[in-house]
Amino acid sequence: MVDTDVLIVGAGPVGLTSAAELRRQGVACRLIDRLPARLPYAKAVGVQPRTLEIWDRMGMVRAALEVAVPLRGQLMYADGVEQARIELRLPPEVPYVFASLPQYETERILEEHLARFGTGIERGTELVGFTQHEDGVVSRIVTASGTQQELRSRFLIGCDGAHSTVRKQLGLAFEGGAFAEEYMLADVEVDWGLPQGYGVRAMHHDAEGRIDDALVCIPLPGDRRYRMSMLVPDELSASGEGTGGTASRETVAHGLEGGRAPRIEHVQAVLDRLAPEPTTASALRWSSVFRISHRLVDRYSVGRVFVAGDAAHIHPPTGAQGMNTGIQDAYNLAWKLALTLPGDAHQQLLASYDAERRPVGEEVVGRTVRHATEGIRAPSQDMTTVMLREAQLLVAYPDSPVVAADGAEAGTGGGTGTGAGTGDGASESPRSSPGKGPGPGERAPDCRDLVAGVAATPLRLYDLLRDRGHVLVLYADSADALTACREAAATAHRLAGGKVAAFVVARHEHTAEAARAQTDADGLHLPAFSDGAAEFEQLYGVDGPTAFLIRPDGYLSARLSPLAAPGTVPALADALGRVFHLP
Repeated sequence: MVDTDVLIVGAGPVGLTSAAELRRQGVACRLIDRLPARLPYAKAVGVQPRTLEIWDRMGMVRAALEVAVPLRGQLMYADGVEQARIELRLPPEVPYVFASLPQYETERILEEHLARFGTGIERGTELVGFTQHEDGVVSRIVTASGTQQELRSRFLIGCDGAHSTVRKQLGLAFEGGAFAEEYMLADVEVDWGLPQGYGVRAMHHDAEGRIDDALVCIPLPGDRRYRMSMLVPDELSASGEGTGGTASRETVAHGLEGGRAPRIEHVQAVLDRLAPEPTTASALRWSSVFRISHRLVDRYSVGRVFVAGDAAHIHPPTGAQGMNTGIQDAYNLAWKLALTLPGDAHQQLLASYDAERRPVGEEVVGRTVRHATEGIRAPSQDMTTVMLREAQLLVAYPDSPVVAADGAEAGTGGGTGTGAGTGDGASESPRSSPGKGPGPGERAPDCRDLVAGVAATPLRLYDLLRDRGHVLVLYADSADALTACREAAATAHRLAGGKVAAFVVARHEHTAEAARAQTDADGLHLPAFSDGAAEFEQLYGVDGPTAFLIRPDGYLSARLSPLAAPGTVPALADALGRVFHLP
């Protein structure tokens, strides 16, 4: 007997995402955190467009849009001279832009969303140990009252940060190193006349060309309010304690430190040296000294225990990648647990969490270390590619064991549905050239101007995917293609039951009308939408009837084309068999 299906340790953005998505999908879970209350600090502030897409899928993006502010670009200075003005622009089909939101607001929004499902944070409760068994995990916790309890769950997720108890007890390697420099953070307002919504990065170089002074300012909601990071002055320095080198597994120099809070005069001194124009700092809300390490675990799971977010990967805050990567860890794992717990998943589905997400963590750690030391550059790539990567829109899993490889597309004979793959699962989108459209394992892009029979205004594709699990999107370029569409939908319904929704995107309205008018002998009715501006056709690179199996996290499990080919049904069965436990 278990007390809950999943115990989540750590109620930051990653743990809250895990809990909210599990509860949204009907999974019982408990969320504990050792802190007595939410911290009022603007630690992680950058929210990437990909995270906003996930919040859209979860049904909670509106609350974030009400309080976040857009990040429009970055102004870069060196030795008092403006070097560059980077505009944070994305292709028009991307539904959200780069945003800034203090971490305490992100946590508030997630916590309020979680409360809709009747679940809250058990504050002042600490995990002190756990034991795994064949059918579950027994965790030892100490509650806010000091009472020691045993809590039985089927799975345990460690979202407990850089100093993770879960990671340490699992004995996971956490290799990497620490930057020698110490930094200070401050949440302040200034009176300069720089354009709103632009970050500021100002550097000073010594006689040998090395950076010896730095100022990075990220806009926050409010009037000229910024989270600023700067090198620590000598009077606040720890004088080299624990700096540099490769720290031990038990000692991780990362995150905020107590006892050495910078004052407003420390911030003003840096502004006097590096600000692009004279300015005065005021309204200091909070400040701290912090250290930066770069580390990655060797595995994201052992048995029934998983790690996510900073418990699995830490790195420089350059580009606002850390919290966003952790949120995507949590979402990736949550939908897989939600399928596994009732017995609906293929036995290898949970193993794909490590296969897909650990390579992402490795890439992010390496890239942010390079950017922290060299700056964000694009020597051989256009800025659109750089922006898409920073927005985390290029993450892809083409080699995931639960993604149908190109060789399993329709007409090629398919696979066995055993979940066999080629190994580690993450890379950047390889098929993202214009006109080609997304391939298996790549992000399903949004598109606009889908017309429904009764909707007076066009819809977005993401409107149709919101609050759903797996969805089979069937593209029909003519009425003749509807038979193949219906056969694919019937196959998905027969093999996976109600766990896969399906609808048609038709090239022409008359084809959509024909689809809406049809109902087969089993009562299967396919909703249909016309591709009013041919944007779906363009972005998905279709040149004939095609099926796209889209996962709950918005990535393609399979792309099946041509849809009427003899291999379509076996290929679709293979794709479904990699995820679901099929009859």
